Amino acid sequence: MLVCPNCREKQIGKLSPTSYYCWVCSIELTVSGKEVHIHQVEADGTLSSLDDLFSKEERRLL
Repeated sequence: MLVCPNCREKQIGKLSPTSYYCWVCSIELTVSGKEVHIHQVEADGTLSSLDDLFSKEERRLL
């Protein structure tokens, strides 16, 4: 089960086979191999990367 690396909650919705959305903190997660990429959804619908705020260990899938 996927856990949000930002808020540590499990309330994750699936957008596509590799994209997920955290309903608690409103960020989008994209899975690539064994790594999660974290994005903030902007007001215009674009995504801004938040990967630099998390270590590789925090973004690794278990």
